[in-house]
Amino acid sequence: MFHTRRNALIQHAGLSYFPLAFIARLPFAMMTVGLLTLVVAERGSVAFGGLNSAAAGIGTALAGPLLGAAADRLSQRRVLVPVGLVNAVLLGAFVLVVKSATPDLALLAMSVLIGASAPQIAPMSRTRLVALIKRKIRPGDRERVLSSTMAYESAADETVFIVGPFLVGLLATAIAPWLAIAGASALTLVFVTRFALHPTGRLDPGTRNDKREQAPARELARFPLLTVVAGALSIGLFFGATLTSLTGFLAADGDGDRAGLLYGVMGIGSAALALGSAAFPARFSLRARWLVFGALMLAAAVLYATARSELTIVVALTVLGCGIGPTLVSQYSLAAQLSPAGRSATTMTMLGSAVVVGQAVSSAVTGAVVDRLGATTALALPAVTAALVIAAGIAHVLSTPKATTATSAEREKEPVFA
Repeated sequence: MFHTRRNALIQHAGLSYFPLAFIARLPFAMMTVGLLTLVVAERGSVAFGGLNSAAAGIGTALAGPLLGAAADRLSQRRVLVPVGLVNAVLLGAFVLVVKSATPDLALLAMSVLIGASAPQIAPMSRTRLVALIKRKIRPGDRERVLSSTMAYESAADETVFIVGPFLVGLLATAIAPWLAIAGASALTLVFVTRFALHPTGRLDPGTRNDKREQAPARELARFPLLTVVAGALSIGLFFGATLTSLTGFLAADGDGDRAGLLYGVMGIGSAALALGSAAFPARFSLRARWLVFGALMLAAAVLYATARSELTIVVALTVLGCGIGPTLVSQYSLAAQLSPAGRSATTMTMLGSAVVVGQAVSSAVTGAVVDRLGATTALALPAVTAALVIAAGIAHVLSTPKATTATSAEREKEPVFA
């Protein structure tokens, strides 16, 4: 029966929607890693490569939520098409600029613009599917379909955030570091534009007779929601610390280009557990899942910190993946429940921006640690970030003494598809 309800969502979205949304996410996942790899290869500094990743994160932090708010107000099509075109051009130009004698400061400024114009497909996709569920799925079936959809979306995110760096590492190792950024530019131009123009992108801006009201922006600053954003930020910090410390560890032996390949090991357990989280019993609450799988992340990160061989690192990364997937599913599901009326795209973009900002800032800090204190010292940083994931989860539990659920009235206020 549930399989039938899920198929109904696929039919309403269209068979092409899910593969299209998946591929369109790749440039965003490749951006920070690609900048790091290319700058390290061309400028010879892990620290400066991390700074460029951080600069892109700053751009995302400044513009990401604003793009989400614009999509809530104007529709995704009107926002994604021009933004995607600008981002594709900037990525293509960066390949040429980094090879030139352009000053470091100008290169950092360009990285900021790349981050600011990055189309955040993942939160936009969640917004479309949540609105589609609320319009097309019967009220009695919505909870289970929403849970399954959030599990899939988080699994897709996890897979993309692993596949993206994997592709960067593969292209850098097999051909050249510049090809990853050039590829991200081409993917953005083709698939982000196609995603923007997909029929599900026709968001109703609120001109119908049953016009929905939009909650005031101040509701986005409610503490329970902010704790979820902090949790997503901590996941991003973990991503950046892990990838950059791994890059530094392998670079010591001249194998830094292989970092993306080993990093992809995390995707195995991560995607599997994220998808499987939809089958968890209801009594295993979202808040409990966050804490349990966050603790698994911390335990595996401690093993990673003590690793001095590639085999031990691979084992630690495999276990880490099993913790990350369900943790992200829990955070995005909680965000969907806590999202203020009519602010779904903004809320999801806040989480997406937090992940990228955390990854970028952590890349810069970890890169500096690698350069100054050595790669083995930097291996301890993922454990610190995993502890922050747990701390954010505890803060969320304390801020919501009772299980967090959105009322049906709040859900009915969300924007719908034309």
